[in-house]
Amino acid sequence: MKKPKGKFITIEGCEGVGKSTQIALLKSYCAKNGIKAVFTREPGGTPIAEKIRNIILDPSCKEMDAFTELLLYAASRRQHTYELIMPALERGDYVFCDRYSDSTVAYQVYGRGLPIKVVESVCLLASVGVEIDATIFLDLSPAKGLDRAAVRSTTDRIEREGIDFHRRVYQGFKEIAKNNLNRVCSIDASRTSSDVHKKIIKALVAKGIFTNLETNSFAPFPTNDDNDL
Repeated sequence: MKKPKGKFITIEGCEGVGKSTQIALLKSYCAKNGIKAVFTREPGGTPIAEKIRNIILDPSCKEMDAFTELLLYAASRRQHTYELIMPALERGDYVFCDRYSDSTVAYQVYGRGLPIKVVESVCLLASVGVEIDATIFLDLSPAKGLDRAAVRSTTDRIEREGIDFHRRVYQGFKEIAKNNLNRVCSIDASRTSSDVHKKIIKALVAKGIFTNLETNSFAPFPTNDDNDL
């Protein structure tokens, strides 16, 4: 596909790193600065993709095969990208997505041990040719992230995996960040919500995603920084 007019930004990281909080702050920031933006998530983002998400994350689906899981993620992404992400980018909107293809590589290649060439081929099909302009990797150790996630009332099938699985996923994200320095911005997610938000905005300005904006026009911050989910 031809290069779209919009910008595609993904937010990545392990469980409990604070993606939801940072996406909410980015949403407020874009509104303050008059940036036309779409905020979405994976798996999910559209009605069909959300139904697939429910299957993937259902704790009762304990017998799910790793390749089945990969294909379900891919099916969700294909629908999500075709129905929501591509049209938004073609309109010239900014699209911020909570997880995308880096999560597939981190979880399915590093976490599950699937062949990287197979996973990359599936990701290529699922993304419909859409390219990511910038990625924010919220860097936090699995132990700290899972401690944060533990305060939620419920946990999903992926969050219930053992610590060794989550450590492999974390190392996967670290490798992806190291090998894609032009695209991936690593942000220390152990700091307060406000500090992390400021670093994200500055990183996106440095990457040329945000231009001619007041970098001190930050969104209001939540008061419970210690419980950043």
